[in-house]
Amino acid sequence: MRTEYFVDKQSVVRQIWGKSDTILFIFAGASAEFALNKAVDWLYFTGRLPADPLGRLFSTVSYARAIVFSEKQAAIHAIDAIAKIHARVESERGASIPDWAYRDVLFMLIDYSIRSFELLEHKLNQEEKTEVFLVFNRVGMRMGLKGLPNTFEAWEKMRQEHLEENMQYSHFTKDLFNQYKKHLGPMRYRILLEAQALVVPQKVRQLLGFKKTSLLRPLVPFYKAGKTLKVDWLLKALLLPSKYKNEIRALDN
Repeated sequence: MRTEYFVDKQSVVRQIWGKSDTILFIFAGASAEFALNKAVDWLYFTGRLPADPLGRLFSTVSYARAIVFSEKQAAIHAIDAIAKIHARVESERGASIPDWAYRDVLFMLIDYSIRSFELLEHKLNQEEKTEVFLVFNRVGMRMGLKGLPNTFEAWEKMRQEHLEENMQYSHFTKDLFNQYKKHLGPMRYRILLEAQALVVPQKVRQLLGFKKTSLLRPLVPFYKAGKTLKVDWLLKALLLPSKYKNEIRALDN
C-alpha cells in the first residue's frame, strides 16, 4: 500500500525545509517580524518566548518539520497539536487570538520559505511558489483559520496588506530584540541583525531601521560556493551557540 504524505516527496517544500541554513534564515526573518506584530503580546503571555527564544525556535521547527516530512496522518496530528496549544493559551488568557494574527504567522512561513531558499539556493518559478503557498494554506485550513486566500496571487496581495496594517515598533519589539542579544551574545546578535536584513520585506526593514544593504550580502556568493566544499557549517557555528550544534545538524534532512 502506497504511503500518503502531507507534503509530496518531490515537493520543493521538502527541499526548503530539509536544509538547516535555509531554516535558520526563515526563522531569522520571522524573529524580526514577530517582534513587530501588533499581536506580539500573545507571545509574552506565557513568558516562554522571551525566556528562551532559541529553545522556542527549535521547538517551532520540530513542529514544522513534522508536518513537512511526516506521513499524512502524523502531520495532521502535529497540526492539531499546534491548534490545541493555542486554544489552551486562549483559554488561560480568557481571550481569542485575532484571526489576522494567525494568518500573519502562516503568511510569514510562506514568505520566508521562498525568500530564504531564493537567497541561498536559486530563484523559484511560479509553480514552485504556488506549491509553497498551497502546503501552508492547507495547514491553515486544517487549523480552521478564517479568511485564507485561495490563490498565490491573492496571498501576495493579502501579505502586503497585513504588512502595512499589522506591524508596529513597540516596547515588546525592543524587549524581544534585547532578549535575542542576551541569549546570543553581542557578536552573534550582530550577525542575526545582518541576516534578518537579507530576507525581511521593505516594511519590516523600515520599522526596524535596517540599512538598505546587509553587510552579509557580498558574502552570499562565497557561502553558496562553500556549501559544495562542505564549509557551510561555519555560518551555523557563527549564528548559534555551540550547545545547539546537535539540533542544527538534525535540521539537515
